[in-house]
Amino acid sequence: MSKFIKTTEQESLYHNLEEKSTLELLTDINKEDQKVALATAKVIPLLENLIDHIVAKMSNGGRLFYIGAGTSGRLGIVDASECPPTYGVPHDMVIGIMAGGDSAIRNAVEFAEDDIHQAWKDLQQHQITTEDTVIGIAASGTTPYVIRGLEDCQKHNIITACITCNSGSPITSFSDHPIEAVVGPEYITGSTRMKSGTAQKLILNMITTSVFIKLGRVKGNRMVDMQLSNDKLVDRGTKMIMDQSDLDYNESKKLLLKHGSVRAAIDSIA
Repeated sequence: MSKFIKTTEQESLYHNLEEKSTLELLTDINKEDQKVALATAKVIPLLENLIDHIVAKMSNGGRLFYIGAGTSGRLGIVDASECPPTYGVPHDMVIGIMAGGDSAIRNAVEFAEDDIHQAWKDLQQHQITTEDTVIGIAASGTTPYVIRGLEDCQKHNIITACITCNSGSPITSFSDHPIEAVVGPEYITGSTRMKSGTAQKLILNMITTSVFIKLGRVKGNRMVDMQLSNDKLVDRGTKMIMDQSDLDYNESKKLLLKHGSVRAAIDSIA
């Protein structure tokens, strides 16, 4: 068995960063960032299987959970929180949970990620069942909070997945759908908020976007179920209705505000 090596902790390919010009820093960071899309492209077949599973589960009332710590946990919370306004889905359909609780979103909570019992307790607060899917997000693939959380899920016959940026890390042993986007050493050694975080964000975007398209929350290429939470979105929705009808701007806006969503407004004139 090969020895597990954290590529996320390997030394940066760049040295003496403090001596570089601003242009050199930006150019080098961008050069590294270009590797991220290539790394995520390699895991598309694995994502396909995971997404098809999530769609099947959600079609039967299941939910999607993210668990993580630090940057990884915050990324999960961001993705989950953006699903209701974007797709008009309930707030408890995609749920992000991070080590240390809500206070850890803004401020680091010391040793929260080392508590091996807390993730399962956090999931139980949401009455998790075998209809749900849990994705553990951990760039290192070694975060105790996440690993033990996935292990506890498997013990209770809950399907698991992981998003990590190391190959062959411990987290994959407890993931039915392991997603390993190996982006290589970070520009600043060990700073996984950079390429690793970007890879995780891209993958989360791919998961929820694909899931909700397949669940019928997008029509054509439009967010027809988006929440009308500000003037910009009302304007966007109004123009969607105009594109799908013979109504002018004022008529479309009036219809949108009456029915509360682009989908309902369009259906009312179909």
